[in-house]
Amino acid sequence: MPLKILQNIILSSTIFASLPKTARSAFFATRTSSSFHSSSSLSMSTTKIIDSHLHVWATSQESQTKYPYESPDQTPPPSLIDEASPQRLIEQMKAANVDGTLIVQPINHKYDHSYVTDAIQSHPDLFKGMLLHDPSLDTEYALRRLDELILKGFVGVRFNPYLWENNGDSNLYMSKGTGLEVYKRCGELNIPVGIMCFKGIDLHYDDIVDLLEKSPKTTLILDHFGFTALSTESTSTAQFDLLLSLAKYDNVIVKVSALFRVAGGNDPYPFDRVKKERFDVLLEKFGKDRLMFGTDFPFVLNEDGKYVKAVDLVKTWTDDDKDVQAAVMYKNAERLFGEWGVEKRSE
Repeated sequence: MPLKILQNIILSSTIFASLPKTARSAFFATRTSSSFHSSSSLSMSTTKIIDSHLHVWATSQESQTKYPYESPDQTPPPSLIDEASPQRLIEQMKAANVDGTLIVQPINHKYDHSYVTDAIQSHPDLFKGMLLHDPSLDTEYALRRLDELILKGFVGVRFNPYLWENNGDSNLYMSKGTGLEVYKRCGELNIPVGIMCFKGIDLHYDDIVDLLEKSPKTTLILDHFGFTALSTESTSTAQFDLLLSLAKYDNVIVKVSALFRVAGGNDPYPFDRVKKERFDVLLEKFGKDRLMFGTDFPFVLNEDGKYVKAVDLVKTWTDDDKDVQAAVMYKNAERLFGEWGVEKRSE
């Protein structure tokens, strides 16, 4: 179903009419900007910054009242438990001159999207969301849930392949059953799908290729350089080679995010090897229109450089080419997810 048709259905639906004004505003803010233009067609700016990968979660106090964590073992680390609220994030954004962010649904709240939803609806000019797909759902319910969360300001879907592991032999793969149907629907709606290959891209490579082949219309995003961490072992090169091989698919985007994770303890801040052995190679192979900046807040707060320097560092990597800088730092994110700041300008 084309996006405009879905929007017309949504606007005339009782679901939309029942939403509060802030939720309706968030829907318009997230979809006002066209996602069909190339980054070069947007106005030049080196000041705008969009952080395309971070998380927020309830503080310890909030978790005791309105927003419980999924389970005790999903309680955030003590050093960060009270550092990932929307208010804390906005403080970091102001310090780093970041204009907007894509909040990826955290595992701490798993499939309860209420905390992120409330954050988006409170600040629709600053925040958009990427929902977490639940592999246990049947197809009909999963597709209905997708539509409902789009209405609430979610503009992307995250596939965590490790959540498929406990759902029976017929559902072990993202590219089969309900996962495939959701992935295809995302292509129809111009909703990108992000994949987290936390344990290595080799474990999911065939599954990813299967998705790409079955739905070429869907934009597929790989988090954190595809989790191809630097290492002295040959497996590091093999993992990165797999990532590079996906460049032949025009709909694959790579997030230049969580530099500390990619460094893998082998390249301290300011991550010179990450730039030379990962970023520069990806830029040459994928091109400027298929790389997208992100920080992995709040986890970056525990690392050298923290949030502000993580933002500034990637900007310096592209200082010699302002077209590349603009594409990586904000234009690609806005091409895929819509423009940030629409709600603020319409007030």
